[in-house]
Parts: sequence; structure tokens; C-alpha cells
Amino acid sequence: MNHSAPSSGTSRRDGKRRSSRPNAPQGARQNNSQAPGRDSSESRTSEQQGVSVDLAVSSSPIVHAADFAVLGVPAAMIEVLARTGVTAPFPIQSATLPDSMAGRDLLGRGKTGSGKTIAFAIPTVTALVKSAKRRQPQKPRALILVPTRELANQVAETITPLATAMGLKVTTVFGGVGQGPQVNALKSGIDILVACPGRLEDLMNQRHCKLDQVEVTVLDEADHMADLGFLPGVKRILDQTPVGTQRLLFSATLDNGIDILVRRYLSNPTVHSVDPVSSAISTMTHHIVSVSAADKLAVVTRLASGMDRSLLFMRTKHGAKKLAKQLIASGIPAVELHGNLSQNARERNLEAFTDGSTRVLVATDIAARGIHVDDIALVVHVDPPAEHKAFTHRSGRTARAGADGVVVTVMMPEQAKDVRDLARAAGINPIVTKVEPGHSLLDELAGPAAPHVTPAPVSAAVAHPPSGRSPRSNTMPARTSQRASAGRPGQARHNGAARPAAHAASGRPAQRRAR
Repeated sequence: MNHSAPSSGTSRRDGKRRSSRPNAPQGARQNNSQAPGRDSSESRTSEQQGVSVDLAVSSSPIVHAADFAVLGVPAAMIEVLARTGVTAPFPIQSATLPDSMAGRDLLGRGKTGSGKTIAFAIPTVTALVKSAKRRQPQKPRALILVPTRELANQVAETITPLATAMGLKVTTVFGGVGQGPQVNALKSGIDILVACPGRLEDLMNQRHCKLDQVEVTVLDEADHMADLGFLPGVKRILDQTPVGTQRLLFSATLDNGIDILVRRYLSNPTVHSVDPVSSAISTMTHHIVSVSAADKLAVVTRLASGMDRSLLFMRTKHGAKKLAKQLIASGIPAVELHGNLSQNARERNLEAFTDGSTRVLVATDIAARGIHVDDIALVVHVDPPAEHKAFTHRSGRTARAGADGVVVTVMMPEQAKDVRDLARAAGINPIVTKVEPGHSLLDELAGPAAPHVTPAPVSAAVAHPPSGRSPRSNTMPARTSQRASAGRPGQARHNGAARPAAHAASGRPAQRRAR
């Protein structure tokens, strides 16, 4: 795979002050000039790009760097990136790093898998090293807010090796697990905190965490936080960070209330977008298969039976659980990922899918943003999503960082109009085929079927445990310890770090993930 710095992005800089923060620096980043060769009619507002804040076209050139050294990335971090297979910046990184490493507030937009995590990890670590302030108990120096537990772990796994190389400590904070280890990590003093808003607010209210020493704040997947109703909590958290410190916002889209965050918390932000919101990924092929209700399960089972990784999306937690059981009964090892699972179960199932010991994952929309796994060859919308943003986020789990991928939407006759509207809103032109079990297209999409696995019988001793709880699935991998603990190096799998040998079970070579 060629990881050289490719296509250009667009850069726009705010022409006038929009932040309502008191005492914020005035005029430091003001730029009212127009790009050479452009007249005023060519300037666009961010409302056309998803954010209703006026943004004039900047005359600042974008650095199209072939390597990180040109962008000013410290040598120690370049070495860490190289060891994980990251040898050249992605477009979002080339576009944003000159501004973010200069300390400017910034909005960065790029497709899922475009490399946004590294784009904010590098300037965050660099800023803390430059400031040379000492870490204090309960007072993180940088805050990265994310919407889901899975994404918190993914981000921590990416940033931890970079931070460790520079002598910094990282920890995560999210719900679904006991707060004891998180409280202890904060007490010991950490530099970078990756957190979900709900648990962070709980710890702040209990006085286990204070944000008055935060030097850099990052909002990752801010639009998804808005979708989940987290914006009030995000605003309360940001209100506790010092005025005038650097704030970076990265997301696949910049809409749904994000303009409120921009106006209130960012000071003269630069905006970088490496592709239009509605642009399709050129390496992603879309199919719609029209099926009868009676044939749907058989068709989905065949789609999930291939040698490569498949990610199947359902609308409900009950539906995800039921389909996973049906696939297992058909001889296809599968795991589920949804909000009803404990954090340990969610991590265990995602780990099984990541390391290749299970090649099929059945998930709900709530989990879509937290799945950053290499080599997902096929995404199947078993239940078409309700709106096009969910469709985009689900589909973005495949065809990451230039790899090929196939997306299949399973459509029953009564869903035809809704699915057509969905495709139109998502800006795709899918291939529509009416299929039934045995259709040749299913073989083409899924590839050769993997050997079926006969489910092991559940013994009478565990079929009805005295506690009344259901026994664990016998396909479940061994329990793993919680990942992304404070500052531990060597855990990053993201962006090509070392991966278990079991990954080969998926039938595809390990490749780096782009965050």
C-alpha cells in the first residue's frame, strides 16, 4: 500500500472573531486576505460545509509533505510511527499539522479511516512536551473527548506509544467498568486523558478530576456526540477548561450543532477538509440485494460465510444478539457488539474480531464509530439504517485508507422506497439485484465459504446455572484484561502496530488501520 502524501485538502481560516469566550486573545489569527486568483464570490461559508460559522478562504498554502519531518514532527515520534508502519502522512495530517502544531484552534474533517487520530495525537503530545509543565495529581494536561468506550480505547492505543516516547502518561475514563482504577490513575498524575463525557463528569463531580491545568482539548467525532445527546455535558466539561488554551475538533462531518461548539469554544479556528461530506469512497463498492422476508436469513448467512472479515449491522440490540446466535447455529462463529453487553464482554468480542479468532461481528449503530479494525472486506446492512449519516458511518468500517471494500444493503420489497432515498442522500449509486439463496452474486460478494464450525453442545451442568444467568457462549474467546490502561506502551494495534498471529485466521494479511 502506498502511504505517500496524496491529494490536496481545502483550508479556510476564520476572517473575524466568532468565539464568545471572555478574555480570549483577539486578532492573533485574523486573516481577511483572499487566495491568489480568487475573487470574493469564490469564498464559501462553513454553513455550506456543515457548520454555520462564516469562514473565508485562506491564502495560507497547504503543506503537501511526503514525510513527517517536513511537518515538524519530533524525530522520536517519527520513529514510533515508522515502527508501526506509518511512514508518510495522510492528507488530513498534511493539511492540519502545520496549523495545529503552531498552536492554532482547528476544525478538521475527513472520512472515516482518513487518519484523524494521528492528526490530533501528534500536536497534542508535541504541545505538552514544549510546555514542559509537570504533571499534577488529578489534573490532566490534555483532554481528548470521545463518544464511545470503544473509541476511547482505540484513541488511547494510538496516542500511548507516541506519548510514552516523549515521557508522557495516558489513561482512559469511561463508564461500564469500575471507577477505582481510573481514580487511582488520576491520583498518580497523568498527562493525557481520553474520556467519555458521562464518566468524566461523574469523576469531576466527585472531585477526582480537575481540568484547570488542561493545555490542549480535543473533541473527536463531535457530530456523533451530538447525535447521542452529549453536547450539554460536553459544554459543561469545556467550561471547566482554561480560556485561551488550544482546542481541536475532528470529525467526519461538521454539522448537527457543532457550530455551537465552534462559536463558543474555538478562537479564530482554521478549517481543513480533505474531501466533501457527501463524497463517496472510490474503493468502496455498493450493492443492494432485494430479498423476500422468507429468504432474508439464508441470504445474510451466505454473505457472512466467507473467509474474510464481515461486519453485519442491525438496528436493535435484540436483533444483533439473535442474528449472532443464528449464525453460530449455522456453523459460522460470530460475536455481537451492542449496548446491552458489559464492558468486558464488549472488549472481549471486539478483540476476537480484531485478532481474527472470529471473522464475523454483528453490531448496532451505537458501536459503529468504535470499530476501527483492519481488513473488513464486507459490511452488510442487514437492517437498513434510518438515515444516511448512520449509513455512512456503518459503511466506513470497510475500504479504509485506500483499501478495497464492499457494502451490501439487504432490502425487502416494502423497504424499497426508503432504501432508494437513503442511497440518494448518501450520494451513492448502488448496484441493485434481486436475489434468492444460491444466487451467484452472493458467492461473488462473500467469496469462498469458510469451513463450518459445529457448535459445541452445552452441558446439562451449565445449561441452567443456579444463578439463573445464561451460560457464556462457547465461541467466546478467553477474557482479556481491560486495554488502554495508564500509559502502557506496546498495546497499540492501531495504524499497523504489532498484532496477534491469530490475525491470519481471517484469510487476509494484517494491514495498518488509518486513524
